[in-house]
Amino acid sequence: MPREERTGSSPTPVDVRERGAGQQVSTRRLFLQLHVFGECRDEKPLIASIESSGVEVVVYADVNDPSGVGVLAFSEDPAFFVGPWRALLASPPFAALIRKSELTMFGRTYATGFEPDLDDWLLQRPRRTALNPEWPWAVWYPLRRQGSFARLSPADQSAILREHAAIGRAYGDADLAHDIRLACHGLDAHDNDFVIGLVGRELHPLSHLVQAMRRTAQTSEYIQTLGPFFIGHALWRSRLP
Repeated sequence: MPREERTGSSPTPVDVRERGAGQQVSTRRLFLQLHVFGECRDEKPLIASIESSGVEVVVYADVNDPSGVGVLAFSEDPAFFVGPWRALLASPPFAALIRKSELTMFGRTYATGFEPDLDDWLLQRPRRTALNPEWPWAVWYPLRRQGSFARLSPADQSAILREHAAIGRAYGDADLAHDIRLACHGLDAHDNDFVIGLVGRELHPLSHLVQAMRRTAQTSEYIQTLGPFFIGHALWRSRLP
């Protein structure tokens, strides 16, 4: 018997490009990783090792550990984190430190479709924010949304996210807090969805922003988990490219 031909529409091609306003598209994005260590009695050799390596890094003093440090690294190439960055962290003086794996965070920049300058949003804005010498304080944390958020209509999702974003813009416009938002779907050991970095001149406004966000529909109704939180003050940072 002759074989019957299958009918029906072809599957929609998968498109993994980032999209911004005005039909902008990009295949570029920035990956960021935070590692936190304890038992660092002298941060000077650590900073010297990073500075000589030429990698883009922020070194933080850990507010909650008098011998703790955090190191935040940037790269467009994820292979960097299992190549040069891995080799650096496995060599002295890092090799003698105690890594706090529960505070490791890894994510990638992403677009929402409304960014007027897509490449700047994906690649340069996170660098400017994290490396700004005027903004030494930082709060980093992962979060996971409840599955029910994904089942909302696009219109309902947009309304919830607009409320959240409006608060963030108000703090940014007042130079109180500036954010770095990273997606970490499938990249996080605990199945978190996003990594958030809040940076600014002073610590209190960063805490105040987290408090203000608690009242939003997204946080109060659709966030399953927040944290753990890393609170740091910049000891050293690479120069802005």
